[in-house]
Amino acid sequence: MSREAEIAELPHTPPPDAMPTGLRSHPRGLLVLSATELAERFSYYGMVGLLVLYMTKQLLLPGHAEHVLGLAELRRLFEWREPLSNQAFASLIYGWYAGLVYFTPLVGGWIADRWLGARRTVTLGALLMAGGHLAMSFDQTFLIALLLLICGSGCLKGNISAQVAPLYPVGDESRRARGFTIFSTGINIGAVAGPLVTGALAQAYGWHVGFACAALLMAVALFTYLGGQKHLRGKHDVQPHPNEADQRKLGHGDRLRLVAILLLILVNVPIAASYYQITNVGLVWLDRWATLDTPLGAVPATWFNSLDSFASIVVAAPLLALWAMQSRRGGEPDSLAKVMQGALINAAAPLILVAAILMAGEGQKVSAIWPMLYWIVTGIAFMYYWPLTLEIVAARSPEALRSRLMGAVFLALFAGNLLVGWVGSFYELMTPAAFFGLNAAIGFAGAIILFPLMGFMRRHLLGQ
Repeated sequence: MSREAEIAELPHTPPPDAMPTGLRSHPRGLLVLSATELAERFSYYGMVGLLVLYMTKQLLLPGHAEHVLGLAELRRLFEWREPLSNQAFASLIYGWYAGLVYFTPLVGGWIADRWLGARRTVTLGALLMAGGHLAMSFDQTFLIALLLLICGSGCLKGNISAQVAPLYPVGDESRRARGFTIFSTGINIGAVAGPLVTGALAQAYGWHVGFACAALLMAVALFTYLGGQKHLRGKHDVQPHPNEADQRKLGHGDRLRLVAILLLILVNVPIAASYYQITNVGLVWLDRWATLDTPLGAVPATWFNSLDSFASIVVAAPLLALWAMQSRRGGEPDSLAKVMQGALINAAAPLILVAAILMAGEGQKVSAIWPMLYWIVTGIAFMYYWPLTLEIVAARSPEALRSRLMGAVFLALFAGNLLVGWVGSFYELMTPAAFFGLNAAIGFAGAIILFPLMGFMRRHLLGQ
């Protein structure tokens, strides 16, 4: 079926359960999905904010490492070429964990499209993630916990995002894009609160209490999603299996659209590789080389992991107002232009740390103001490139492939986080300024790749 035919067959009127004008008549289902993702992201970012520091400060040290099931075997696998320091080993574990969290949504999309349906798949994912966070409360089950979290995230992530686009009429691109921005704001609220709460609990009562808190919030995410089913539209039950005849209905234009989506996913790989270093080496560097003392005591380094999400929340309302004003005047940048702007802002962010390190001098600590600015700028960049990437893929994917393609978009984060872990393992072999300069160069590579592809993508994704 052509894109024009798909649009003609879908409703073009607002859903009957629209919210009051305070949120510009966005459907109530958007709040259900946003609240679910808020709680899920609280649990994820609360845990991942502790992960690298937990490994380097406790888990990998003598007296702990020998009790972790399978850790010695994993270390031998990672050290097949040469011995690794604890920081390098932790970086590789982080990279593979964070990468696989974003690879498995492709499998989760297939399960939803072909077997369980979105509702049951999301429910299964929430249960697996709650169990994984609970297993993180014990040293011995650390690797089992990571496996449960990887599988659970695969079932949940893409299938939650895929349910946002069907809430809106297909032709209402501007309002749908703002809906995805609101959805991402819910994500960011959870991402702000998670590291603050779990970091404070970990500092006051120990690492495992922080992880247990993440398990509790994952249960909240499940109850929120199940309680709001009546407000959701789209795929909730098992869908018919698309057969070969259905696949042949994808015409030449549809196949070009799929190519453009895959290129957009590719562009996001270096963007993600630059962005997510803040959760890996960013925290390790911060804990050692930034002044974190305040009149009220030392601030946990994990708290900085809330700053980028906080910045995303603060900038969301001005961005929505700006884009709405530009839309009324006929001058709103299209979604791909916003992705490009986000790529450039994201790439420039590590240069803030490079400048701070060089000004402070080798071996000197830097003021916390500079890493705060770095984290804030990355948060602003996020609101440009990631919500709009999701919006493009969700809106332009063929209906029978939407969940799988929404899962596939997370492959960019899979590959990006593998690069985060691999690049981060060289941190101790470089000066901090050189390392963060390399991180900036990786980010700029995303913008460089995107620029010559803009014309092709605009024709086949935006119809321009």
